[in-house]
Amino acid sequence: MRFGIRKTAHVFERVALAMAGAACGLFVGAYVGSAIPTLTTQGFLLLMMALGAVGFYLGIDTPQMPFDDAHSEIDAAEFLSSAGTLCATLTALASVAVIVLRLDPHLAWTWLVFAGWIAGVAMQIVAGTKARMRT
Repeated sequence: MRFGIRKTAHVFERVALAMAGAACGLFVGAYVGSAIPTLTTQGFLLLMMALGAVGFYLGIDTPQMPFDDAHSEIDAAEFLSSAGTLCATLTALASVAVIVLRLDPHLAWTWLVFAGWIAGVAMQIVAGTKARMRT
């Protein structure tokens, strides 16, 4: 019984992380899509949301390597996960700030946010996949 409750709680947590990633992707997609006319499509918004959902689902709360002398090297999956989460959430925060404060940054900043988002969720997806393959 307790195992089932813990498993259900873990599934709820993973789904919530995926929804947070989708929301971040929506903000990034709305900002980037509004600044770059060729990306102003519903498909682009759905892609950004899907990447965020998958990235946050896989890349946050990755299984860690055992911490002992036999595993003293750097855990690449943990490092990629944390760097990717920082990069993705930072670009989402910047997107929200631009939208809410009605800022008009240079187009180079828009491309930087877009590249940062793609790099962040890619790191999360790779980290989550790598961590799950080793267990």
